[in-house]
Amino acid sequence: MNARGMLIGKVVMVTGASSGIGADAARLFAAEGAAVVLLARRADMLEVLAKEINSAGGRATAVPGDVIRPEDVRRAVETAVDTYGHLDSAFNNAGWATAGTPLHETADSVFDQIIDTNLRGVWNCLKYEVPAMLESSGGGSIVNTASVAGVVATGTASPYIAAKHAVVGLTRAAADEYGQRGVRVNSLIVGSTRTELMSEVLDRHPELEEPFVARSMQRRMAAPKEVAEAAVWLCSDRSSFVTGTAMAVDGGWTGR
Repeated sequence: MNARGMLIGKVVMVTGASSGIGADAARLFAAEGAAVVLLARRADMLEVLAKEINSAGGRATAVPGDVIRPEDVRRAVETAVDTYGHLDSAFNNAGWATAGTPLHETADSVFDQIIDTNLRGVWNCLKYEVPAMLESSGGGSIVNTASVAGVVATGTASPYIAAKHAVVGLTRAAADEYGQRGVRVNSLIVGSTRTELMSEVLDRHPELEEPFVARSMQRRMAAPKEVAEAAVWLCSDRSSFVTGTAMAVDGGWTGR
């Protein structure tokens, strides 16, 4: 793996790393020279990705776990510090959504799972990543995956919209709280992205593609790597005066 150099010497933790944006981000972080610690529930896919990165000359360690469980997040952070000596950056990308249902018809269990994964998961990550960065690196950079649903209403998906709005707010709160201590925290406002999961959905429901594409000024969906590129830049020292922002990577969706 020929490192391009933006993250040489850095250690980055990536959640939701087994597929989609998280997997492409892990590859890109490693290509930029970072050691990556990968956290996701699907252990088999995580191990395959770690092996791929290591075989290509990068450095990757898989830590199967769920961001909903604080002990799993703590274990991943501790693995980063124990294995590589410090933690410099994190891409908190794990998330979950389901088909939109009117608010009054949404089951309590669905609401709880969406809030737990998309909001509490970010909370758990921040809770353990921030002190590790302060102690081992004297600062760092954290990127939380939000969504266009974090700044606008996107149809019948009220729990997801609420969770992603909260991620944007939590990001700004953490950026303000830790800015003078050297920890930057930003979020990505991600538009429609052609991940493996999205492709499966569109294979079953091809009529959904046009509405997604139409919302982009570029009339297309993002490739996962395009979102990953933004995360890499925000995790690098090249974005040293960027914090508390909600960066749109949405093809212009929220710029209309």
